[in-house]
Amino acid sequence: MTDPLAPLLDLPGVPEAVQTAREAVFQVHRHRVNLRGWATTAAEASVRAARASAALDGGPTEIPSDGSVTDPVLAGALRVAESLGTILPTWQRAPLQALAKLHVLAGADLGAELGRPRVAPGISERLDLLASLVTGGTSVPGPLVVAVVHGELMSLAPFPTANGVVARAASRLTSIATGLDPKSLGVPEVYCVRRQTEYSAALHGFSTGEPEGVAKWITFWCSALEAGAREARSIADAAAS
Repeated sequence: MTDPLAPLLDLPGVPEAVQTAREAVFQVHRHRVNLRGWATTAAEASVRAARASAALDGGPTEIPSDGSVTDPVLAGALRVAESLGTILPTWQRAPLQALAKLHVLAGADLGAELGRPRVAPGISERLDLLASLVTGGTSVPGPLVVAVVHGELMSLAPFPTANGVVARAASRLTSIATGLDPKSLGVPEVYCVRRQTEYSAALHGFSTGEPEGVAKWITFWCSALEAGAREARSIADAAAS
């Protein structure tokens, strides 16, 4: 069968961006702290990712000193972050079930129907296609798969609430599942917070389906993965000091 994502590797700038991102993430896994103490650095990365993801959806980034998070967006992002390890096996075999679980966690305090995609033309079909890619329907490099999962979920906005938190969580699951970032050390979400206008514009480009827009999104996300690896290195350096 023809790999549906293979043509994306022919887009200008994409092969180079994908390779650079892969190498950046690989190198941070070789940091001496991450060779044995990765559980600690991964936990810190998870919290930073959740805070950044919440901010991108309009939530606060600060967690109260007593740990009592009342903001519904931040609370949902933190619940999602804590659950990724247990949801990963479901993501690998039944991605649509995993997305439903992510939405239940992310949207629990937002007052909408949970776990069910919206009924609108094309959503079910595109989710099915996305699920087929996640479960072995493509052999392109991890950064490209992650970019497509993230971009497609943001473009579809399949749920009535919390689509951003769900999409970014799915991208982290895909990073783990493809072997790109098996220990989930990177924090590309921070890059997106710092460049929210560019993030939104790149996602819009992807949603058009035009080659130039799709390439813009993929290269943006690869830059986010590189920056996320730098964030991971700073976490590891701090743990080593």
